[in-house]
Amino acid sequence: MLVPIDWLGEYVDLPEGVSGAQVAADLVRVGLEEESIRGGDITGPLVVGRVLTQEPEPQKNGKTINWCTVDVGDANGTGEPQGIVCGAHNFGVGDLVVVVLPGAVLPGGFEISARKTYGHVSAGMICSAEELGLPSDGTDGIIVLSADEGLVPGQDAIALLGLDRETVEVNITPDRGYCFSLRGIAREFSHSTGAAFTDPALAPAERAPAATGDGFPVELRDEAPLRGNPGCDRYVARVVRGVDPAAVSPAWLQTRLTEAGMRPISLPVDVTNYVMLALGQPLHAFDAAALTGPIVVRRARPGERLTTLDDVARELSPEDLLITDTGETPLAIAGVMGGATSEVGPQTTDLLIESAHFDPTTVARSSRRHRLSTEASKRYERGVDPDVAAAAAQLAVDLLVEHGGGTADPAVTDVDERRPVEPIAFEPGLASRLVGVDYPRERVVEILREIGCAVDDSGSGDVSVRPPSWRPDLRGGPDLVEEVARIDGYDRIPSILPPAPGGRGLTHGQQVRRLLAGMLAARGLTEVLSPPFVGAEAFDALGYAADDPRRTAVRLTNPLREEQPLMRTSLLVSLLSVAHRNVARGTADLALFEIGLVTTGRQGQAPTYDVGSYPGPDAVQQIRDAVPEQPRHLAFVLSGELERAGWWGAGRAADWTDATATVRAVAEALAVEVTLRAGDEPPFHPGRCAEVLLADGTRLGVVGELHPKVVQRLELPARTVAGELDLDALVGASTESVEATTLVQQPAAHSDVALVVGQGVPAAAVEASLRAGAGDLLESVRLFDVYSGDQLEAGQRSLAFRLVFRAPDRTLKTEEVNDLRDAAVQQAATDHGAAQRG
Repeated sequence: MLVPIDWLGEYVDLPEGVSGAQVAADLVRVGLEEESIRGGDITGPLVVGRVLTQEPEPQKNGKTINWCTVDVGDANGTGEPQGIVCGAHNFGVGDLVVVVLPGAVLPGGFEISARKTYGHVSAGMICSAEELGLPSDGTDGIIVLSADEGLVPGQDAIALLGLDRETVEVNITPDRGYCFSLRGIAREFSHSTGAAFTDPALAPAERAPAATGDGFPVELRDEAPLRGNPGCDRYVARVVRGVDPAAVSPAWLQTRLTEAGMRPISLPVDVTNYVMLALGQPLHAFDAAALTGPIVVRRARPGERLTTLDDVARELSPEDLLITDTGETPLAIAGVMGGATSEVGPQTTDLLIESAHFDPTTVARSSRRHRLSTEASKRYERGVDPDVAAAAAQLAVDLLVEHGGGTADPAVTDVDERRPVEPIAFEPGLASRLVGVDYPRERVVEILREIGCAVDDSGSGDVSVRPPSWRPDLRGGPDLVEEVARIDGYDRIPSILPPAPGGRGLTHGQQVRRLLAGMLAARGLTEVLSPPFVGAEAFDALGYAADDPRRTAVRLTNPLREEQPLMRTSLLVSLLSVAHRNVARGTADLALFEIGLVTTGRQGQAPTYDVGSYPGPDAVQQIRDAVPEQPRHLAFVLSGELERAGWWGAGRAADWTDATATVRAVAEALAVEVTLRAGDEPPFHPGRCAEVLLADGTRLGVVGELHPKVVQRLELPARTVAGELDLDALVGASTESVEATTLVQQPAAHSDVALVVGQGVPAAAVEASLRAGAGDLLESVRLFDVYSGDQLEAGQRSLAFRLVFRAPDRTLKTEEVNDLRDAAVQQAATDHGAAQRG
């Protein structure tokens, strides 16, 4: 929210000469965070000038420039006329203009200096409104000042044009919707400083006439309210006739809109925007000539469409609340955007002003459904003051009559079906208990009344608190406690850290995650964090079959992006999208890993309840039971060159051996024994994929080279490898402490064997048989060679293993080693038909 300081000063007493920084600091004290301070960034000299001569000079490019001499008084230090080149043509000799001289700095850090252009040295610039950050005057040319204002050449133009005014940008949290207006910001400034606050809604509310029976007919027909809340419970309609279509918004109004971040468009639009910014009540102006009446507010019917003001034809949902003509023709999506059929145009003279109160949930859902975030929807979905509707309509009518020459109809429509606000039973002592500051009862009651609550205090026990109409966020005791703490001052709350309990530290799972993250980073992998939201097309890209259980994903009721409504069931789904994004931006050599949660595809929907009330222990247990399992996984992807090429030699691309080496490094870091066996599972290449198993057969995950079609769909480098492991299972298999192995001083005995097996026999299976047959004295087995060629029969290959034996108490004899080796070979022959190669 942009808050012009001058405008703010109309609603609350500001100290003389107050700066934007001071206003921002005062607002921070009551919880309104400062984003930036704008304005006041033009440094002079910026002065009034009088055009003495103007010589048009056609150029070779077809453009005609004006070589001018301009009287700038003593502002240039010499009193001599200033020579300036200007491309605009909406001024003449004798006109008063705005001149920026060398040494000045315009918005955006644009420094002005004398420079040669079009054959002349231009010592400055004759300024347009756009160049100074001012609203357009409609000429698209330079600013021509009025000679009737007593201006003289050389006079400072910064203050004259209001360019010394500052605007504070404030970050508004979703629960403080009333602060999306100057009215709300002024009230908060008053709370912070004690300055006198004048509610800008009071005067128009006093002028607003009561509803008459002959006003423009309006009917509220919400037959399907969301959560029992009607989509519209108040609708004020005022008609102004005979507005001059050529009427231009006054300069002060255009300036205020511009400083508040909105572009002046036309008088009716500017007036409705001004009222919205001032009071926080969004308005909409309809072309009354396009209406037959009555206006009917209802939910959309299946198949209805509406072309909105942005020229987009929209398919409407039965949840959308519509403003319709006679209940048939849609005119607008309530609280979001109007339709083209009743748009105020250049020929419009009769206006119907809508000032209504719409259900925040309804507006929020329509805004997200149609991807239309408007200034009106931002306010409605955060809560608009229903009591200010009539005052806002009256203020708009007053401005249209004054500046547009219109006449207000005496008939007034105000359909009011609001429910009374229920009071809150509040214990004043709750504030002290929750915040930890001693708040006397009298101080608590004083603060609640200061923020606009009606408080019935009998002097003891609970007090009855009725929140003000502009604070729909105040629903219970904790909300009121927050207000007490905020208004009394956050700086009064002591910063006391709770003592850390002794004997505790990181859990085993946390230690494992830190250990693995550090180890993988040391191996050159970069940790990333990807969003857990995916779309069904991500499963298609990874080649999941139609019946693959990983396609059964939890669907979000209110996703952040409509195209990603599902929770990921695999970490690789989102990690590979990160890899794709990096490759698309020119980084093809990647080594990435992620530790994160995945969501199992358990079917069912958790029950939902209204915010602000405890549904009970049984309901809470139902919600917990409906939440799917969310195991923690570890995934990695390696692509491109792992070892870069350079003057030192050729590089090396990532391959499947790097994937298996990464898995083994993870296992070794946790002292967990794992085995790998051939696998076949998307998104991996069926011949270059391995399942990772624990010693007890528990499946940890899959690693290997991605399928070529997956690589092609994701536009990744060829032979990209990846893997995903169940980290929770790894944590469970690891222990918090690893016993040190006694160092054996006896020498090791080595024995190499080459076994001939069928091509389809996995090397890991042969290794397992050798381990089983060799006995307890086998220290390690390592595959060091694989051969298939002319020396073997078709369909066979040779696997060469090195077996290392060691006894803890003696030196093994050759006969013992041979017997152990032979036993291992025999086991492999029994299990797989292996024959020792001669």
